Amino acid sequence: MTHRLALPTRGPMHRLRQVFARCMLLLVLAPAIAGAAEGTTPYRWRNVAIGGGGFVTGIEFHPTERDLAYARTDVGGAYRWDAAARRWIPLTDWIGHADANLMGIESIAIDPSDPGRVYLAAGTYTHERAGNGAILRSLDRGATFERRDLPFKLGGNELGRGNGERLAVDPNDGRVLFLGSRAHGLWRSEDHGARWKRVDAFPALATAESAGASNWRKQSIGIVFVQFDPASGAAGAPTPVMYAAVSSREGGLFRSRDAGRTWEPVPGQPTGLRPNHMVRDARGDFLLSYGDEPGPDRMNDGAVWRYSPASGAWADITPVAQSTDLEGDGFGWGAVAVDAQNPDVVVATTFNRWAPHDDIYRSTDGGRSWSPVFERSEFDHSASPWTAQAKPHWMADIEIDPHDPDRVLFVTGYGLWASRDMSALDRGGTVHWIFDDAGLDETVPLDLISPPEGAPLVSGLGDIDGFRHDDLTRTTTQFARPPRYSNTESLDYAGQQPSLLVRAGHLHHPDPAIVRAAYSRDGGSTWTAFTREPPASEGEGRLAVAVSADGGRVIWQAHGGPHWITDNHGGRWQKVRGLPTSAVFAADRFQPALWYGFDPVSGKLFVSGDGGVAFEEADGGVGAVGDWFRGELLPSPENTGVVYFAASWRGLMRWGGGQLERLPGVENTFVAGLGAPKPGSTTPAIFVHGQVDGAVGLYRSDDGGRHWLRIDDAQHRFGKPRMLTGDARVHGRVYLATGGRGIIYGEPTP
Repeated sequence: MTHRLALPTRGPMHRLRQVFARCMLLLVLAPAIAGAAEGTTPYRWRNVAIGGGGFVTGIEFHPTERDLAYARTDVGGAYRWDAAARRWIPLTDWIGHADANLMGIESIAIDPSDPGRVYLAAGTYTHERAGNGAILRSLDRGATFERRDLPFKLGGNELGRGNGERLAVDPNDGRVLFLGSRAHGLWRSEDHGARWKRVDAFPALATAESAGASNWRKQSIGIVFVQFDPASGAAGAPTPVMYAAVSSREGGLFRSRDAGRTWEPVPGQPTGLRPNHMVRDARGDFLLSYGDEPGPDRMNDGAVWRYSPASGAWADITPVAQSTDLEGDGFGWGAVAVDAQNPDVVVATTFNRWAPHDDIYRSTDGGRSWSPVFERSEFDHSASPWTAQAKPHWMADIEIDPHDPDRVLFVTGYGLWASRDMSALDRGGTVHWIFDDAGLDETVPLDLISPPEGAPLVSGLGDIDGFRHDDLTRTTTQFARPPRYSNTESLDYAGQQPSLLVRAGHLHHPDPAIVRAAYSRDGGSTWTAFTREPPASEGEGRLAVAVSADGGRVIWQAHGGPHWITDNHGGRWQKVRGLPTSAVFAADRFQPALWYGFDPVSGKLFVSGDGGVAFEEADGGVGAVGDWFRGELLPSPENTGVVYFAASWRGLMRWGGGQLERLPGVENTFVAGLGAPKPGSTTPAIFVHGQVDGAVGLYRSDDGGRHWLRIDDAQHRFGKPRMLTGDARVHGRVYLATGGRGIIYGEPTP
């Protein structure tokens, strides 16, 4: 039985509804008055400290220069290690909105003969809406890049993204590069990556159906690594012997003896598994890791093999056999690495070994015997306390520092770990691991709020739930259990009781016992799950939640389904009347009875004067925007009855006081947010990521949109921010929810 909420129909709330309805009849689309961007103001940009949080897909050490290392990620760009500062330096924050697809790094390559040169194969997706990939070339260790577009797409965030490296520089002739693509074969450059030509002689297996995999859609995997044999040549001329591998179970390893002109399958190689990594040891042998699938979503079988080119012999050196005591405990091997000075020291990572757990295996006799490393390891979680609740997984790459064999780095789905004392294992001691991710923030924020009291920022994140950020420069723990969500997708605070927060989130593995909504009375320090979700709640899309100004009522929606309202945190629910399922909604920050709605599909506006139980269509509207646009309502933190909202190509709107006004100068609004007003003013600062006077960027207005200042710069574009919000107490401070670079905050420089 569905209970109706006990709501008054007369008195102040009834009169408010009547007054607001009359105001709505007067709404007009006010003509835009003159407004323009008036120069720029310098900002300092930093990450809100979380550390890690996303899939680091590969690491590369320079073979001749100590402490020069790079990391690539699936959606968050590339980084260089700064040994003096002991932190990672982001290299791709300059990528802007139009090129956000380049934030996924398919592969990274260094020039062994020139420490200054580094190359990125950039491109996140291969679907029809994604742009083509590009090679980003740098002569100064990634401080600046030059772009060379490719005639095909790359898949930095698709299946097989932890394989590699697909891009490689010839160690004897730095002018020569090879790139293995997913669906277009092997490509070669003879001028440091400026121009590329397809190697037509490479076997057709690279583009065959078997070089693909299916998950939520069919994906091409193609050529997963290119490897040179430097001893086969001499400095100054292309290396004659090289290898390239196709992700296929049909024997995907091929060799060229003439610098890549012709190719042949390597005799005797194992079949039935897909190669994913290959490394050369100091003897001239090669070690390869295999899985039955390319990963990271699945890998249920695998092996590690040694190949000796001098004899042509292959040897199976797999560290541990598949388990037989637990059904479905199959696993693969993510990567293999070898000590640059001692070919007997080898490490390899399991992949998708859920029982008992993923592990690193280490050998000191060339792979004849192995020891598990984690049984004698300690993990230091102090740098990012939230990692104590995570387990190493998706260990798609592992590297031994060529200048310090005690230093071993391995990647995970949430960051990377580093040891400084790996040889302690040989003495019966303990290996110590640190979460060495300072500066490497790769979370995907899904919602941000800055309440006027308590922590300056509360975040909802993909994969790791969310955080209360009392200190922007230091990582704290995640939201306290219970509940624990995989993704916290929506957050809100009560305007007149800002310590009362609500949140809604999804789980990667649905559990009927966990209610997907929770509230906090202490600003996010502790949480209580709602009693229950709405009855037969429809829709499994993105969740949204909002709370009234006094904290008394909450509206909740699973996108595509109806809106539901509760006045006792889920003890009873009823459907909201009059609001289309495609509409977004928000509560006024001052009056508990007042709620707003905006439907991007039709462009219509809606208002409720009875606490959100029923909405009425307001006269006016902005016109249809599109079903692809999410939209977001931003109630003013300074004035009741005023709300701002982004309307995409229809601009930035201010709704209140009987008028609907398109703010001047803003031609396209992707996302917008409000922040603390300028001292002495009651007009909130408005932040926009969009197009103002023809230029796409980040902007701030302190006078209600009459004048705009550009606040980003050529080195700080951050791809395509998902949302933003100003700080409720610090004028000028803005928080950006990026698509894979974590939470960025900017402040005006003195």
